Amino acid sequence: MSNNRSAPLFTAIQVTSPVLAWQRGMAFSLDTLCGQAFGAEQHHLLGVYKQRAMLVLTLVSIPVSVIWAHTGEILVLFRQDPEIAAGAGNYIRFMTPALFLYGLLECHARFLQTQNVVVPVMLSCAATAVVHVAACWLLVFKLGMGANGAALGNAVSYLGRILQGRVPRHPWLLEARRAVRPHALVRTLHNCILFRFECVIDDKFCCSNDWCSIEWWAFELLVLLSGLLPNPKLETAVQSICFNIYTFAYMIPLGLSYAASIRVSNELGAGRPQAARLATRVVILLAFSLGVSEGLVMVLVRNVLGYVYSNEKEVALYTAKMMPILAASTLFDSIQSVLSGVVRGCGQQKIGAIINLAAYYFAGIPAACVFAFVFHLKGMGLWFGILCGLVVQVMLLLSITLFTNWNKEVSIEALKANDRVSSSSQPVELTTSGCTKEANGCRSVGKDTQGTNGAKKVSIDPEEKPDGNVI
Repeated sequence: MSNNRSAPLFTAIQVTSPVLAWQRGMAFSLDTLCGQAFGAEQHHLLGVYKQRAMLVLTLVSIPVSVIWAHTGEILVLFRQDPEIAAGAGNYIRFMTPALFLYGLLECHARFLQTQNVVVPVMLSCAATAVVHVAACWLLVFKLGMGANGAALGNAVSYLGRILQGRVPRHPWLLEARRAVRPHALVRTLHNCILFRFECVIDDKFCCSNDWCSIEWWAFELLVLLSGLLPNPKLETAVQSICFNIYTFAYMIPLGLSYAASIRVSNELGAGRPQAARLATRVVILLAFSLGVSEGLVMVLVRNVLGYVYSNEKEVALYTAKMMPILAASTLFDSIQSVLSGVVRGCGQQKIGAIINLAAYYFAGIPAACVFAFVFHLKGMGLWFGILCGLVVQVMLLLSITLFTNWNKEVSIEALKANDRVSSSSQPVELTTSGCTKEANGCRSVGKDTQGTNGAKKVSIDPEEKPDGNVI
């Protein structure tokens, strides 16, 4: 693909990715909320959290879609090349259907994963990958839509995964039937308002959003800055190729991050601090090994990676030159990914958002501007800046993790869980007693300790009989 064709496409991807990351960040709150509710056997709260998140994400997607419709004009205002801006704006308009579907997909995936329903999600992803290739081939080549067809192909894939959510035996069908009842819809809308404005979920929704968005937007800013460098088409194409390679390598650490977040939140919710500490140590070791392996592969195949995305020798050589710095960034990003998952599992989204803000916008982005525009390192200077931000982020997250009092985390999360239960407007009420405010833990949380020091009080809406399924 030539620079004239690839630059608008890659620019569009870099513009849409932060918005999708913003939605993913909102869904990250379910890792903590649903994970700890499942570990504490407060199963009725899982569906409440998911419905609220889905409704909020749908509502916030409406103004975003309006902005997407005028992206081309906005890019011109940021001094981007008019030809690149026009092509990117056209692609983004065809991405609008995927915007609404992606948020719903992320919420449902978190809902299942926090209940340890992993295999159906994995099989769904595999099936969707096949469907995505077929849909893109049909739209791009057979229907002659070109890059715009690839944008619509994303929407087809997301819709396919959402529909496959009906396959698992877990609560999707039952929950859907309950959710469409008129009184349930009114209650969910009311809970949604509380969810956002009265901090029913302890600000985790908003802080998760800020956390993920701050990090992804810093990477996307590289592409916009590359458009200000000499030869913007070459710089934009190379930066976008590097970002795609980097994102591909990030997928496995991201999976470890999800696993770490869910495992830690489940263990804390069940009142097992030592298990949470052990899981943290194991996942950090795995992330380090993975980062070293991926970085080594990048360096070894650096001379051929560029040709996967472009047939121009200049682009391929520039990409090969960037691979060592990308390899180092991959190592640190792998470690910070799992550390972020651990912090999310502890419910410390606000701390994570502050760390990301400091690491990227007080260290990484300023360093990138200095290296690129003052020392004239161009595109490589931009990635040097991001590497500086990653190092700062890892150091801060590691210090938070090393000094975490796991027994205190169990006690804090148990008290928060009780507050969320008492504030929930669901007809099913569950309260847990026996929690102490001291930092030495809470003995009433978890299945294995209820008989000694915990007591549960359950009242059930007569319209909804317990069926044993996790809702």
